[in-house]
Amino acid sequence: MQIDGRMVPVEIRHNPRARRIIVRVDLTMGSVQIVAPSRHSFSQALSFAREQKAWIAERLSRVPPPVPFEPGARILYRGVEHLVRHAGLRREPGAPGPVWAVPPSEPEGLPEIRVTGDPDFVSRRLGDWLRAQAKEELTLRAIQYAEGFGVRPSRITVRDTSSRWGSCAPSRALSFSWRLILAPPHVLDYVAAHEAAHLREMNHGPRFWRAGGSGHA
Repeated sequence: MQIDGRMVPVEIRHNPRARRIIVRVDLTMGSVQIVAPSRHSFSQALSFAREQKAWIAERLSRVPPPVPFEPGARILYRGVEHLVRHAGLRREPGAPGPVWAVPPSEPEGLPEIRVTGDPDFVSRRLGDWLRAQAKEELTLRAIQYAEGFGVRPSRITVRDTSSRWGSCAPSRALSFSWRLILAPPHVLDYVAAHEAAHLREMNHGPRFWRAGGSGHA
């Protein structure tokens, strides 16, 4: 959906228990979530959201600016705030790689993402690591859901996209935004299931939602 000249990711979910269409704005991810009763089609839900553009734009204006990937920054990873820390030029003994996540060292502390190597390349190393984590998680989930639907993708890629969380091409290739790794695991599950369902039904008609487009295999 385009809001104030920029593309905003929209997630539409059908809930049989919903009595009306509900629009929410996720200030963490800068996205729009729509929950609609089963009787409403995809286009009806999206049309309703478009009528709320002014309200959505006002809510999105509260989204904080992007946080740079640098030592001392606090970033989301799997939906949990982590502190980015430069851990020296060489990796610590027993560390799984040049970048890794560790739990809080104190009860009230934050979990950390530690990055080793040249301080000037912390941002690039951290970005590469997050993309690799997203690729691993989304590939696992997409294949799991696709097999549950009795289908299989021809290819799975993770890209640097901000206008949509995922897509399914006519070639049966699935593509996801690496930024999904910043979100809670249930969001990855929903998007992976949604795109895997498109391997059976490319549109958002009733058969798509019955196939599992709501995120439930």
